[in-house]
Amino acid sequence: MLRLVALVLLALLLALGVKLYAGEWGLREIARLKAQIEEQKAENARLKQRNDTLAADVEDLRSGKEGIEERARAELGLIRPDEVFYQVVEPDSLEKMQAEKKKKDDAGH
Repeated sequence: MLRLVALVLLALLLALGVKLYAGEWGLREIARLKAQIEEQKAENARLKQRNDTLAADVEDLRSGKEGIEERARAELGLIRPDEVFYQVVEPDSLEKMQAEKKKKDDAGH
């Protein structure tokens, strides 16, 4: 009789262990959810930084002409009438441009 009780208790202990490890709210599921939470926190931090940058851009554009002028210069390449535009070409870029021009010249003849 004592062996039967011990065997039943052992079976219950094993069943509870399996339930604890592999059940619906088992240790594996909890570890997966913790990892998912960490990924979401990282994504939230990245999005917050992007939102802060966009909010700063909006504030610059609302605050006056400096933000608008800066954006026009950066995105559209605009210059003031009293300014002189200089374009710096890197040596490797110059070589590429010359090679492309030579290809076009050779293809045209």
